[in-house]
Amino acid sequence: MTDKKTAPPPLRKASTVILVRENNQELEVYLLRRSTKSGFMGGLYVFPGGVVDPEDNGFDSWSPHIDMVPDQIEKQLGGHLFSNEDALGFSVAAIRETLEEAGVFIASVNNKTQKDIEDICKFRLKKGLPKSWFRTKIMDENWTLSFSSLGKWSHWITPELMKKRFDTRFFIAFMPENQICIPDNMETKHGIWVTPKIALEQNLEAQIPLSPPTVVTLTQLLKFKNLYDLKQEIQTRSWGEPVSPRLVQSSNGPVILEPWDTECHTDCKIDTSDFSSKVLLPGSWFSRIWCDKGIWKPVGI
Repeated sequence: MTDKKTAPPPLRKASTVILVRENNQELEVYLLRRSTKSGFMGGLYVFPGGVVDPEDNGFDSWSPHIDMVPDQIEKQLGGHLFSNEDALGFSVAAIRETLEEAGVFIASVNNKTQKDIEDICKFRLKKGLPKSWFRTKIMDENWTLSFSSLGKWSHWITPELMKKRFDTRFFIAFMPENQICIPDNMETKHGIWVTPKIALEQNLEAQIPLSPPTVVTLTQLLKFKNLYDLKQEIQTRSWGEPVSPRLVQSSNGPVILEPWDTECHTDCKIDTSDFSSKVLLPGSWFSRIWCDKGIWKPVGI
């Protein structure tokens, strides 16, 4: 039996949204820098996201306010061992968190004006809003959340040695027209549109310090040249197996071993003494990410 003192923190359900657009014929993603006061990934650039709140659940109350019926949700956003109820809660959280953190509202604009969109994007910045504010706002003003704009990308489980752990679904969504991204300046302090290649390059230069899952995701996105290619991928993409990395501590900085690393599922120690000479350039595939003075860098074996 696992000792309670060494038991890993419990998993919390969470959603992340990879917000993408095409600019100058190149694919760009939107990244937010988390506050340095944050207890998780503080100071690092991540995609918008956060935990699934109890208010995000409940088919009876949400079904009139989403643009999909259960069969459509199951096909587009569900999956093996991922019930429609879970798909609903994670999807609502994905849209809510994107609005709260980035000021982008993934919703139907039918019967709504540009001012309506702008008003709700401003409203999310009010101080002291209750947890239920989003649910109340959607239902009182009869909004329809655009589940049809979300696509499946990946499923991540935070390593056991992390102080906070999350069971996170990474959705992908295309930037809505006539909206702009504005960080909330509370949980997130700075936002940028950037190509995956430039973000990965500037991560190594400590200009855009990225979280480990962001490094992996941006590396995956390098092969897509435009939105058309990405849309084709999303049509057939599944959640896939959960990505459950292992965190290994070392005197030279912690290392994350991805599930495809040959030593991820062993208890062996990792020699990091020569990792500074093994850092990989963007575009190289990898199975290990090393934290070098606060910067997570892909390294070769």
